[in-house]
This record gives sequence, structure tokens and C-alpha cells, in this order.
Amino acid sequence: MNILNRKYYYFIGAGGIGMSALARYFKSLEKIVIGYDKTPTDLTRELEREGVDLHFEDHLDKIAPYLTPQNTLVVYTPAVPKELTEFQYFLQNGFDILKRSEVLGEITDATYGIAVAGTHGKTTTSSLLGHILHHSEMESSAFLGGVLEGYDSNFLNNGHQITVSEADEFDRSFLRLSPKIGIITSMDADHLDIYGNKEEFEEAFQAFSKKISEKTFVKHGLPIENATSYGVESGADFDAVNIRIEDGVYHFDLQTPDELLQNFTLKLPGKHNVENAVAAISVALYLKIPVHKIKFALENFKGVKRRFNRWDINGKVYIDDYAHHPTELNAVIGSVKEIFPGRKILGVFQPHLFSRTRDFMDGFAESLSQFDELILLDIYPARELPIEGITSDVLLEKINLDQKEISTLQDAMRRIQSKDFDVLVTVGAGNIDTLVKPIKTWLDEG
Repeated sequence: MNILNRKYYYFIGAGGIGMSALARYFKSLEKIVIGYDKTPTDLTRELEREGVDLHFEDHLDKIAPYLTPQNTLVVYTPAVPKELTEFQYFLQNGFDILKRSEVLGEITDATYGIAVAGTHGKTTTSSLLGHILHHSEMESSAFLGGVLEGYDSNFLNNGHQITVSEADEFDRSFLRLSPKIGIITSMDADHLDIYGNKEEFEEAFQAFSKKISEKTFVKHGLPIENATSYGVESGADFDAVNIRIEDGVYHFDLQTPDELLQNFTLKLPGKHNVENAVAAISVALYLKIPVHKIKFALENFKGVKRRFNRWDINGKVYIDDYAHHPTELNAVIGSVKEIFPGRKILGVFQPHLFSRTRDFMDGFAESLSQFDELILLDIYPARELPIEGITSDVLLEKINLDQKEISTLQDAMRRIQSKDFDVLVTVGAGNIDTLVKPIKTWLDEG
């Protein structure tokens, strides 16, 4: 199927982070992009400002009569229920309907595709690599799972010869990609509601690695064969060494298979982000991008929204992050403690998915016990129905803290305002991000 020969592109679930990047891609090709989402968000409002025609009612009246199976491609996200009125209309009237991952697969297969997979780190790694390619004036585009600071977009467009994309393991979407270059950042079990067990999960990553046709880069220690390893002080093929922190900024050298490259600078916090940077640098070197261009781009990378975003306001520090897995929480909290030793840290965490909370209950409890005080929000269900016996109350009982409590999202702001803290950290992948603006406004008012 030639997905580029249509006039109209109809997105069902247009406001999703992956869907909106694709919508922006088709807009860059001067296609007419329209669609539906359940609720307006900052991202949908940005799409509308960019010329995407969206509506928020699932109704046949919203589907224009000039859309035909010949002139329209329908793109949907698996998060959309199949019984949706609009989805059923397109299905019953013979329209071509593709999953987001299928469309991304078609685009990346037609280019020099670079795909970044992993339970954690793929958004930061793909963003760093997309940013390096963009700054190096490579003819490239990047489909990202987060909005980049400095670009205010999740789609970077400087041509389409090279494409960088995130290879999402959810519902095995990444197996629809056939990249030339692949990066695997981590293989910690997740989405066990889909995979069933850790072994099935890891087998999917093995299958993904076999679809990479030219060069595979993996985090040191992962069980992937015929790959080049990267890491931090790990003896990897590409290894960050001589790491030092100066004024909260990481500086490191890079030992490659051939030489020692000195003095890289990264403003993102945490050794896990140094590791992500090493992955991006390794690919950039493979693509023959000059070292001085890589260093300049890395030093000027401003980060990704909801990936350890930090604000210093009236003597308080506020950090917001997307972490929604125990390993990610450990990385965030560890970085906070490293940067602010001895400071009182208040955490506000929103669990994401009943199944994930069930599968990693003990891991979450251990991670969250590292805060000094915790406000635990109700579980964000996303696509799921409740699971009996899986609640935030059950999780709270397992957390080893004296100062801990449950809150609804609606009451969280009042509870935060009643607390004494030096550093406030909000974490989670649901709608906890709606607290960011109110918190910043409150802190700014002193």
C-alpha cells in the first residue's frame, strides 16, 4: 500500500503523543489532516494551531461527506476502543484503516530507518539522536514520544532521508518496523497484561533485534547477540568514562573501540541519561557525524518535557517526570538525591494501569520508600478496567514511610500546599501532568 497517495489523513486518537507526531509528518507533506480525540489537551490545541482540524465528539455528523475510501487513509491508536462510532463507520464503509505502528513502519521502511527500543530511555535517547542529526544538518526527521524543549514539538523535520523513531513494545508494535539501525536501551519486563510473563517479553525484543538489518547497539549486559554494546563505566564497546559533575552538569569522556574522545557535556541529570547520550553518540559516530558537531548538539540539548523537568522557584525546587515503572522511579529519585543531598523530598506519584501496579507492586513500594514524604494518588486506569484487590491503598500499606497518604488528583494541590519540603517531585504517566501549571503558579506566588 502506498500510504502517501491520499489527500486526507483521518486520525482517531489524534492527541496521543505518537499519533500527533505522525499527524505533523503528514502536515509537513502538505496533506490535509483531520480527526477525533476524546478530550482537548495542550497537544490537541497545538495541532489545531498548526492547521489540523480536530473534533471531540464521537458522532457520524463529524465525518465530512467528501471523505471516501479512495482519498482518505484512516490511522488509529490501539488505545481507541473498536466500538467507537467513527471507527465502525470507516470499517463498514471500506476505508483503509491502519494502526499507528503500521503507518510508522511504512514510513521508516521507505527511509534509512533508525529505531530505538527499550522499556526505559527510548524517548530521551531518540530525542538526543534526532537533535544531533538536526543540528548536524543531516536530512532527517524524528518521531518522538515526548515534546522537546527548544523545539516545542514531538516531530523534528529536516528532510526524510533518515528517520528516527521509537520502537514501542506495547502490543508488539515494534515488530512492524524493519530498521537499518537499532538501539535497545533496556529490557525490564513491562506490559505483562499483553505478554503474560518476562520470558515472552524478552523474546519479543530478541525478535525485534533480528529485524535490524545493518547495525545494533545495546546497553551493556543485555542478552542480544551480534550487537555493539554501550554503557557507563562498564567496559562496553562505547563506554562513558571519567565522569564528573560540575554545577549539576555532567562531563565525561567516551572510550570507543578505536580511541578516547574527551570532554562531552550533558545538562540532563543522572548517569542513566549519560548512558542514553552514549547510545545516541555511538549511532552518530557510526553515521560519520563529526565529533565537534556531536559535542555542540549534546551540550545544547534542553531535554524533553516530563523527563526530569526542573524549576527553581522562590527557594524551592520542583521536578516533574513521566516515570511509571520501578526502574524509572529509582533513576529519578536517585538523581534527585544525588543533586540535592540532605534536602527534604516530597513525592507525588500517580500509578499508571491496574495491571502494572499489580505486576510490580513490591517494586513500586521499594522505590517510593526512598522519598521523605509521599502523596500517593489513585491509580490512573488508561485503557483498563479495575482489578479486584489492586488499589493505591494496598500499595500504600507496603511503602516503608512514616509520612505517607492517599489523595485524589483533585485534592492533591491542597495537600501539597499543606506540606513542608525543599524539593517537590511529581511522577507518573497518567494525567498527573495537569498539576504542573498550578504547582508552578503557586510556588511563583510564594
